Amino acid sequence: MSGPPTGGDRASGVSVLGVRHHGPGSARAVRRELERLRPDAILIEGPPEADALVTLAPGLEPPVALLAHVPGEPSRAAFWPFATFSPEWQAILYGTSAGIPVRFCDLPAAHSLAGHPGGPDEPEPAQVDPIGSLAAAAGYDDPERWWEDVVEHRGGDTPFEVIAEAMAAVREGHEPGGREAMREAYMRKTLRAAVKQGFGRIAVICGAWHVPALTGPMPSAAADNAVLRGLPKVKAELTWVPWTYGRLASWSGYGAGITSPGWYHHLFDAPDRPVERWLAQAAGVLRDEGLAVSSAHVIESVRLAHGLAVLRGRPLAGLGEVTEAARAVLCEGDDLAVELIQRRMVVGDRLGHVSDGTPMVPLQRDLREQQRRLKLKPEALDREIDLDLRKPLDLDRSHLLHRLALLGVGWGTPGQARGKGTFRETWTLRWRPEHDLALIEHAALGTTVAGAAAQRAADLAAEPSAALADLTSLVERCLLADLPEALPDVLAALSAKAALDTDVTRLMAALPAMVRAHRYGDVRGTSVEGLAVIVRSMLERICVGLPVAVTGLDDEAAADLLKHVDAVHSAVALLSDTTPDGASGGASDGASDGASEGAGPRGRWLGTLRGISDRQDLHGLIEGRLTRILLDSGELDDAGDRMSRAMSRGQAPARAAAWVEGFLAGGGLLLVHDPRLLALVDGWLSGLPGDQFTDVLPLLRRTFGGFAAPERRAIGERLRSAGRDEGEGEQDVDERRAAAAVATVLSIIGKASG
Repeated sequence: MSGPPTGGDRASGVSVLGVRHHGPGSARAVRRELERLRPDAILIEGPPEADALVTLAPGLEPPVALLAHVPGEPSRAAFWPFATFSPEWQAILYGTSAGIPVRFCDLPAAHSLAGHPGGPDEPEPAQVDPIGSLAAAAGYDDPERWWEDVVEHRGGDTPFEVIAEAMAAVREGHEPGGREAMREAYMRKTLRAAVKQGFGRIAVICGAWHVPALTGPMPSAAADNAVLRGLPKVKAELTWVPWTYGRLASWSGYGAGITSPGWYHHLFDAPDRPVERWLAQAAGVLRDEGLAVSSAHVIESVRLAHGLAVLRGRPLAGLGEVTEAARAVLCEGDDLAVELIQRRMVVGDRLGHVSDGTPMVPLQRDLREQQRRLKLKPEALDREIDLDLRKPLDLDRSHLLHRLALLGVGWGTPGQARGKGTFRETWTLRWRPEHDLALIEHAALGTTVAGAAAQRAADLAAEPSAALADLTSLVERCLLADLPEALPDVLAALSAKAALDTDVTRLMAALPAMVRAHRYGDVRGTSVEGLAVIVRSMLERICVGLPVAVTGLDDEAAADLLKHVDAVHSAVALLSDTTPDGASGGASDGASDGASEGAGPRGRWLGTLRGISDRQDLHGLIEGRLTRILLDSGELDDAGDRMSRAMSRGQAPARAAAWVEGFLAGGGLLLVHDPRLLALVDGWLSGLPGDQFTDVLPLLRRTFGGFAAPERRAIGERLRSAGRDEGEGEQDVDERRAAAAVATVLSIIGKASG
């Protein structure tokens, strides 16, 4: 077939309109050209499997994207995003409103997702940058600015013929290969099919780079079929999903991305006086943040933006000019205020919306219903919410967010709850387009979020590679998500794994999550039958295995074990100190009592630590920490004697420093309130020879550097007071050496020395 023209004559048959995929000027020009041409059919660059989805477009709210994915393979997915200012989107809206057939003409997603050479699994061969080449030829060092000046700021008067000629010149000697050659062969194949079907006037909207491939002399149909022959194919499913302006700079499908979607949206929506309207909106954004911005500021910033455009020879002030004007006048040089405008306006927080008629898996529909019921609207920007779990609505919100997390849908990120108690949760919500893909991929797990999350938990528990810590964490997650139907399988897997695990450090790492899970069950009113028995069993095995685990440790192993000891000690404090049959065990008074049969969790644990603390083969870090834990728990009355022995001359300085580090870990208030312990540490440090003090200095710095500043200051005051008491107020001054300084001071203040 002969080469079709690019725009122009309505009776010419085929018109190829080369565009930038996201450009307000191109979008406006395409709409005007289509209204003038009144074509019988419209072909748009995109996956042809989406033809059936075109009729849904009028009911969607951009930005949206076509999502193509291979069921069961989440890594094989691609998005084709559209904004209001995308030329393709305007062509779709024109075609659907005028009753004109709209079809996609790019390489099918079934091929592009199959991993053929040049596909998603292999990098695209290096290509010439057409926009960059044309910008350089025009004397521009910024391709984006050249395109804006030539196309986007022309008020919709896009010179399609000139762009086609320029692209033909750029492509000379740079014919594409690999996937690009396949895409263009399929575009020509689709165009031939449309002509054969009898469409007299056909409009093709594609990236400007592809225009020469669809105009002028073209390869034969046989040649294009040869290029497409034997392509691998997979089963691909497509649907519409919401997109965000924040993600419009990321793409797959066709190469198109912009860094200022909010600015482009403004140019498309406000063709009349866009600079004035933009800076007025920027002033409103700053006022909302409490900044004083007057109408005079806006007027002066508009004048400055236009002046910069004239000086630079631009047809209209662009983003660079309005940003500089806003920085100088509205923001008065404040970079934080400029960043606020950048985030709110230049990029924007717009999140698209798809209609209820859009193809969705049941899991997506269930989530949409729950979002409505719980009044949790998906948004593109971070939104922080505080939940009070005593309120039914907030509790249901918490359950939903935890269930989604189990499914890999990270809509909410948990934070540190404000205030005390276990009835508070803080979440930061931010919806991302990938969340829809995750929901689709987990659709086989169930038709509801709760059912799918429960099945996901059961599947994770059944994995042979699941570690003990993973299973304990999974129990906790099931309780937070209120999935009682999943707990029996998870607890059974946990019990079996714990019974076979002989590594005490793994048991210690797993216990805190189990204790938290037990506590959450009480707080949230969730039945955790069998969990208490597993917790007691794990603690008992830890108490039996810990005395063996503390022997023969180097510095690194001792520090690692100490973290587990502290974690288990904190966890045990959360357990009610009762025996499995309900009798109270109470706190132990000593090693024998703590280890006695029938003792509660706290008594059993402290008894174990007391028995270990008297051994002579402990690492200094472990011995010091155990002494502190037992002292704080009221289990020791000889802590001073133990410290005195640890710092005696018979002990190596490095071991004594490690003992001090373990003993003082977590805070130095003890030294402030116990003069004897402070004197022991001070005396030991003062008595170290210079070389030994240098050796232990790194450990001491790490220990005392971890104290809060008020604690360090209080310790210093205590030591200074002790020094004055010992010296009875006398000052150790060398009067001969001080005489010169005294004479200088007297001279400065105008008095002669006597």
